[in-house]
Amino acid sequence: MATTISFREGNSGLQGGIFNGPVNTQFHHHAPPERPETPPNPSIVIPFSRDKDFVERGIFDQIHQNCAVLGSRTALVGLGGVGKSQLAIEYAYRTRDRSPETWVFWVHASNTARFEQSFRDIANCVKISGRQNPQADIFQLVHDWLRDDRKRKWALILDNVDDARFLVETRRTGQYGQTSGIESGNSRSLVSYLPQCPNGSILITTRSKNAALKLVEQRDIIAIKAMDKTDALTLFENKLGGHYDGENIAELAKELEFMPLAIVQAAAYISQMAPRYSVHQYLQDFLKSYRKRTSLLEVEGGQLRRDENANNSIIVAWQISFNHIYKIRQSAADLLSLMSFFDRQGIPEALLRKRSEQDGDEDMDEDDTSQSTVDDGFDDDVWTLRDYSFISVNANGKTFEMHGLVQLATRKWLEAHEQMERWKHQFIKNLDAQLTTGEYENWERCQALFPHAQSAVLQKPKEQDSLLDWASVLYKAAWYAGEVGKGVEAENMAVNVMKVRKKILGDEHLDTLKGMAMVGSVYRLNGRWDDAEQLDVQVMETSKTKLG
Repeated sequence: MATTISFREGNSGLQGGIFNGPVNTQFHHHAPPERPETPPNPSIVIPFSRDKDFVERGIFDQIHQNCAVLGSRTALVGLGGVGKSQLAIEYAYRTRDRSPETWVFWVHASNTARFEQSFRDIANCVKISGRQNPQADIFQLVHDWLRDDRKRKWALILDNVDDARFLVETRRTGQYGQTSGIESGNSRSLVSYLPQCPNGSILITTRSKNAALKLVEQRDIIAIKAMDKTDALTLFENKLGGHYDGENIAELAKELEFMPLAIVQAAAYISQMAPRYSVHQYLQDFLKSYRKRTSLLEVEGGQLRRDENANNSIIVAWQISFNHIYKIRQSAADLLSLMSFFDRQGIPEALLRKRSEQDGDEDMDEDDTSQSTVDDGFDDDVWTLRDYSFISVNANGKTFEMHGLVQLATRKWLEAHEQMERWKHQFIKNLDAQLTTGEYENWERCQALFPHAQSAVLQKPKEQDSLLDWASVLYKAAWYAGEVGKGVEAENMAVNVMKVRKKILGDEHLDTLKGMAMVGSVYRLNGRWDDAEQLDVQVMETSKTKLG
């Protein structure tokens, strides 16, 4: 027996007496319907303020033209610190200025959690009905809102998509939209929640061209490179606020390779240290040594318009990408490690193929490189490094270039991981195997490799075997330099050869005597006749004693 009873507030229930049969004790709670909310006016949902020091770059017109096409997807691809996010921020504000009726959204896309939080922020901002229901699928709600052509136009920036796998991989979503380990539900990728429809456009920033190609067509990729000289100087002057001298600014901008983040970083440091520190002093310190350069470029500061998870040091920013490459393809990281010791321009493929004592024939000629490309994965390693804009291939297809600051950041990483001497040794060994002595018939090869021999001067190894290889490189390079009249370079190299061989091999060793004779020859070239004669006498007397 049961009777119905009533309570206040319009509630009702059952009063139980005697029941015959089973009793269902499940109760279903239904959340009260959400009160309808007044749709807000379109606004800009972006976590960064506008940069008053923004410098108009030629590439900006292309970005605007691409993104002005509704339904478009465009990707800005380039090295970390080259200014991709800054261009995207300015694009967002200009879109708002030109079209106040357009919504502008910013989505952090470095990982799943941040992507989801950005979608929740969008849902809250536009007041999507049902968003507060804990069972709601937030991705679907935002997707449906973006697709609804009754809503206003929108532009969405997808920032820092450096690894697109979490976006494109199919995963199970449970009935409430969660993406973690729910067995029931539908299989769907997160990128499918980014609609391609006529009322909105998407702009993507990424360091990886491969990541971009998972989201856009090749024709929709815009490569972002370092600034040109004029734009770099303008940015430097803007950030320094008028406290600068033009000549030193120009030289420092060149040393920083016109990289926006490096310029902003340097300007912030100078401004913070003023008036006891100037552009001239920063430049002098930067040129002083490898350690001083890395120390200055590791200082954070001055960049308020970067993702809170991003580092404002350009050295650290690049090392994050390097760590990622090391995890996904260690052989590519090894290649970058080796390349970091060469002169930054004209790095020959033939000097890069041998990356360990077990790799191939160290005397391999350039003509042989194409035959083994498919076998050893070299092209895949090159592709990976190009994908992250760490290196570029020259028109001849057989030599490479890389930013000097990237080399600096890579060597700093190697030093921190105690791999510096390993790769320095490999660099010297490879160069020694390819560099020839300075006779006239060898000049063409010597000329191509001489810049790398000059880099080797600054990479003196610690181990004895490597020191002898290093001396061999310098001996051959000094020979060539003397023959073509580069007296200063030849003297520096020859003197280093003589000192190393004397210390390791002794004064009477034949290689030591050759090194001393080389120094004497260079002294004569530079007009140091007395010093040259003194060395010649020593070589002659030692040779007589040694050889009889």
